[in-house]
Amino acid sequence: MAISKQELQINEEIRDREVLVIDADGEKKGVMSARDAQKLAYDQNLDLVKIAPQATPPVCRVMDYGKYCFEQQKREKEARKNQRVVEIKEIRMFSAIDTHDFETKVAQGKKFLQGGDKVKVSVRFRKRAIAHPHLGEELLERYRDEIGDVAVVDKPPKMEGRAIVMFMSPKQNKPEKGDKGAKKQKPQTQPQEAPAAETPEEEPAEA
Repeated sequence: MAISKQELQINEEIRDREVLVIDADGEKKGVMSARDAQKLAYDQNLDLVKIAPQATPPVCRVMDYGKYCFEQQKREKEARKNQRVVEIKEIRMFSAIDTHDFETKVAQGKKFLQGGDKVKVSVRFRKRAIAHPHLGEELLERYRDEIGDVAVVDKPPKMEGRAIVMFMSPKQNKPEKGDKGAKKQKPQTQPQEAPAAETPEEEPAEA
């Protein structure tokens, strides 16, 4: 039985007139007074813990409360350890960027994406350059093509103030199917057409 996530009441804190008791082996002992339930737990050198306060009558379980808390903390610690926080890294460029800087931004984007993070690529316009937004779009398309092997576009280029931005995520490559048993198959009269390769896109990292 799932234990309520609310703050648990134990032993003398339980003052209900009647409770449904589950013993340490998970078997129902029936409905009894809170006093009798506490005595049952004490006789086993264990605790009485209210695990379902909203039930009628409330459900209490006989257990080692200290051990239960330790195991809960251990499970939560393991869960946090296995979790990875995905960050959004930003790569900034200007519409007039030279080849070397562009290649550097591409390398940064690939590094972020291969590390499992998402990328926001922004192209900023200086002064009168804002009158030519197509230059920013072309730069983002070029960037997308450069990192298409490791990224997909989440959000296509869009103007935000004096910048045009694009969001990208790591590409999830599907494992290729093996050709086991291919020799046993009869030759086909027509070759099968291979599926078109996806063109993933990435976002630049802030300089």
